Order: sequence, then C-alpha cells, then structure tokens
Amino acid sequence: MSVLVYTETEDGKFKKAAFEVASYAKEVAGGDEVVAVSFNATDASELGKYGVSKVLNIQNDKLGKFNAEAYADALTQAAKKEGSKIIVVSQSANSKYVAPLLAVHLEAGYASNVMAAPESTDPFTVKRSAFTNKAFNFTQITTDVKIVGLSQNAFGLKENEGEATVEDFSPELKDEDFSVNVESVDKAKDKVTIADAEVVVSGGRGLKGPENWGMIEEMADILGAATACSKPVSDMGWRPHSEHVGQTGKPVASNLYIAVGISGAIQHLAGINAAKTKVVINNDPEAPFFKAADYGVVGDAFEIVPKLNEKLKEFKAKNA
Repeated sequence: MSVLVYTETEDGKFKKAAFEVASYAKEVAGGDEVVAVSFNATDASELGKYGVSKVLNIQNDKLGKFNAEAYADALTQAAKKEGSKIIVVSQSANSKYVAPLLAVHLEAGYASNVMAAPESTDPFTVKRSAFTNKAFNFTQITTDVKIVGLSQNAFGLKENEGEATVEDFSPELKDEDFSVNVESVDKAKDKVTIADAEVVVSGGRGLKGPENWGMIEEMADILGAATACSKPVSDMGWRPHSEHVGQTGKPVASNLYIAVGISGAIQHLAGINAAKTKVVINNDPEAPFFKAADYGVVGDAFEIVPKLNEKLKEFKAKNA
C-alpha cells in the first residue's frame, strides 16, 4: 500500500506546495511507500529529497494547461494502479478543483484545510482549520480511500535522505475529460505569487494613492516577497484585483504578512488569519488590525517604511 501525492508544477518546475505535500505524505506513510504524480515535470527526481520513493511522471502536451477533469482522471488511475488508500493534495486553487472530483471517482472522504499530521490513524483523524481560521476541529475520515487537503505552510518542508525512481505514466484520458478547453492562462511575470510567497507585503487606503506604492514594491523586492492589497484599494483601481487578499480575495498563508496602512476590516483579517506572523504599520492606534497582529508600529507609514527599507537593505548587504 502507498500514499499518493499530487505534486503541482509550473513551467516544468515544482511549486513549493509540491514539496510540502510530499513531506507530509512521508510523515503519514510511516514505513509505506510515497508515490508522487507529476505533470510535465522537467526533473521529477528532486521529489526524492522530500520522501518520495517513486514518481509517476506524466508527459502529455494536452495536459500542459491545468484541466481539473483530466487531472482528476489521471490521478484516479494512478491511485488505483498503486493501490493507494491515502491521497494528499495541497490547498491551492487547482487542488481545490481536483480534490472533489477525485473524491467522487474514488468514493473517498475528503478533509480540506488540514493543519497537521493525523492525530490518529485508527480512526483516521485530522486537525482542520474552521470558520476562516478562527477555530479548529477534528475530523474523522471513515471511507476506505481518504483524501487530505493540506493547508499551505501548515506542515513545512522536511528533507529526507533518499532518491526517487521516475516512471513514465500514460493515463488513458477520455474526450469528455477535455469538455472544458483552456485557451490561455494570464499571469504576472517575474513576480512572487501570493500563493507561493513566504512573505507578503500589503498596502491599504492609508497609502493615499497608487503613486505611493513604490515603497511597498521596494520592501517586497528587498524581502523577496509578494505584493498585495486590501479590497478598497483594488476596487478603486490602485492595484490589480489579482493582488486583493482577504475573505473575498486571495487567502494568505505566508510565514510573514506585513500590512501597511490597512485598518483591518473583519473580511480582510479572515483572509490573512492563516499567516504565521502578522506585522501592522498604521497611524491609528485604534485600528482593529492591532488586536490581530503579532507586532504593531503606530506611526506615519510615509516616514516608517522608507526608514525600514533602508535598515532591511543594510541587513541584507551585511548577510549577503
């Protein structure tokens, strides 16, 4: 028996989430084998560093663009081929599409937003976040096949000594798998994505206008971070909607979230609550964000951020 993982790629390279689900699967597997399924990966063997012993590498031009039906069909065939009773996926947008389809195909129970290794394997019990990360619950999966959706940055990357054998895998895909045709995918180039970022630097209406975003972008560049914004900022057209984070925007699960000029409306806090460390810079000491933050600076962002950027540059230069 094996634990199967869906390892996501982009332009042939594995995303950080792929290594995290592999690390988690190794923990869950114990002495069992961890088998990964990759789609058009350039170097699938690197998964061996995170506990994967075998990779079923699919090379298929038709699967160059993500297609939930086709990917779910391929993963179903892989799970049946390997006799896998536990399948681990991430909580990326793509995996959220795939997991329910996979659950239907395999008649499997699916637990999303899993935060840690199973509390118990008999019964199979996992800890999950609930109510937009305000609480936790413990869920039992009682079906024969179980699907675990691992929250981003919940488990971390854990390297294991070992090598992965790479096996070509060619699932039999049906025409109906491609009933939805992906014409193109538009994405930002040369930028860290919010989903993959270790650090996110976000700005709000306190920045007073799009012309003041230079200091946010400078901080993000120094820290190797993604840039983000609050909903009012994207609604006013100061920043693209792709940067809107919060309950109605993109969720944030970074290790560090820096909020500049954001008061902290409940919808915004709900979307960034999974960030491990939250820092807020705001000139209003009564801003709701201070109650949710781990660290807070009360003051004028136009004075604080440029000085902070200079200190970060000095620190980076000393440790280069």
